[in-house]
Amino acid sequence: MEMPAVILPNPHLLQSDHLFKYILETSVHPREPQVLKELRDTTDATDTGRSSIALDPHSGQFVVEWYEVGLPFIKKAGVEHKIDFIHSLALPVLDDLLLQGGNEGSFDFAFVDADKRNYGNYHERLMKLVRIGGVMVYDNVLWGGTVASPDGDGVPNHMKKNMAIAIEFNRKIAGDDRVEICVAPIGDGLAICRRVS
Repeated sequence: MEMPAVILPNPHLLQSDHLFKYILETSVHPREPQVLKELRDTTDATDTGRSSIALDPHSGQFVVEWYEVGLPFIKKAGVEHKIDFIHSLALPVLDDLLLQGGNEGSFDFAFVDADKRNYGNYHERLMKLVRIGGVMVYDNVLWGGTVASPDGDGVPNHMKKNMAIAIEFNRKIAGDDRVEICVAPIGDGLAICRRVS
């Protein structure tokens, strides 16, 4: 007998704040570099629920705010010279990178947490930009656990559209023999794809 999906109002898939805190205290915090601890503490103190607010993806305001919050820590860590912050829609930037030449297969890692309807488009561009053996990580692939309920039973209406998009994207990468994938139930689900061809 198949169990119906239960959607809890918890912001992470561990479904227990106590378990989440335990994992942080036993595996993250003891090895965390001081500058990352300071950044985490600052973002925890700065986040007033904005991360759960749906913002216009074209404004980029949310991204800019968090970049500005993190910039002092990026500078303190001495890695500012490695970051090229571009305030733009992502697809044109990826297309420009491909048109410039010399960028194909030049990236080791890509992290995607953007408009879900374009995940397939991002994936195709990144398959050209990321080298063989490189890694692409896609956020929100479990969409609050709703992907386990493709018929939509028990899924709030406001989550159904992106649930369907997440299911479609998950099928795409699962059937893509150019990558090896692993889905990690961290946060809202991370699909970790290693390019093999």
